[in-house]
Amino acid sequence: MDKLHLFRNVSGAVKKNVVMVVAMVAACITCFFVPPDKAYWDYFDVKTLTCLFCVLAVVCVLKNIHFFYILAKKIVRVFKNARMSILALVYITFIGSMLIANDMALLTFLPLGLFVLNSTGKNRYMAFTFIMQNIAANLGGMLTPFGNPQNLYLYTAFHIPNLEFMKIMAPPFVVAVLLITACCLIFVKPEPLVLKEEPAVLPVGRTVIYLLLFALAIAIVFRGIPYWIGLAVIPTVLIFMDRKALKMVDYPLLLTFTFFFIFSGNMARIDGVRRLFSMLLEKSTLLFSVISCQVISNVPSAILLSQFTENYRDLLLGVNIGGVGTLIASLASLITFREYTQHNKGKTGYYILLFSAFNFAFLGILVLFELFLR
Repeated sequence: MDKLHLFRNVSGAVKKNVVMVVAMVAACITCFFVPPDKAYWDYFDVKTLTCLFCVLAVVCVLKNIHFFYILAKKIVRVFKNARMSILALVYITFIGSMLIANDMALLTFLPLGLFVLNSTGKNRYMAFTFIMQNIAANLGGMLTPFGNPQNLYLYTAFHIPNLEFMKIMAPPFVVAVLLITACCLIFVKPEPLVLKEEPAVLPVGRTVIYLLLFALAIAIVFRGIPYWIGLAVIPTVLIFMDRKALKMVDYPLLLTFTFFFIFSGNMARIDGVRRLFSMLLEKSTLLFSVISCQVISNVPSAILLSQFTENYRDLLLGVNIGGVGTLIASLASLITFREYTQHNKGKTGYYILLFSAFNFAFLGILVLFELFLR
């Protein structure tokens, strides 16, 4: 029984963290081609890992006091019909991804979408709403350095100036907003919708402290404060105020980054791989990075391809636009898929079909838009 229980635990952990396990296996395989040496230490971007940890920790502590949930519910209550409420849910996810990263935005606001649609009898819009929230999370996060994990890595690795970063990402961001808005207006009817009132109160003192910690985390990301200060201050405060938040941090994501640092660092030292990737990226960094995301996801694509090109503009665009498309193009999409299938048994095929239709439509339009700008 103990062995069976252990097997189930391990199997569950692997299923829950498939990307991390794949990254670990990939890193281990490359170690046979490039045996561990002193150069391995240069693979790791400590600042990126620190910034990511600080942002995730503060988001977790804000989530524990239901800050984002309460804020979102208050915004949704302003709207009186299904079309505007779903649009509000999608916009909240869109804005949330810019501030708290795409995966955390989905974990925070997908349950709100589920709650709103279930409690108002609008379940037929569930798949559409989840898909739009998913697209909003992936594309909304592209405007800020901390909106998507791959942004944080590229922003740090290439030392991209703040204004230049936003200037690069602003055009596809605006197109994404227009496309998402158009979809919600076209595919959702303005039917009456009533949301039940439920009392919700934020603890004022804790909220103020946690928002200050959030501001500190953002200042670190924007290079306003040395990253080691955040690494010292944020965990120390949370140890005394909310240790649970530290346990909730997405450590598998941090480990995924670590393993991909090893994998990409080793790949860059293999002559044949370096020549092949350099040639492909030279032909079209934008298109190759978009295609790469569809196969190995956007975060590992950013880490891997950054070893073979200095064209951070097209790489940044590619790994953000490439976050839509296949179900594995972004880790965040797997979160949405899991949430939907847990609450809508027997509709997996329908969801994947609808997801693919909208995602590939968005991908095609955004890629054509960027190519047109050249």
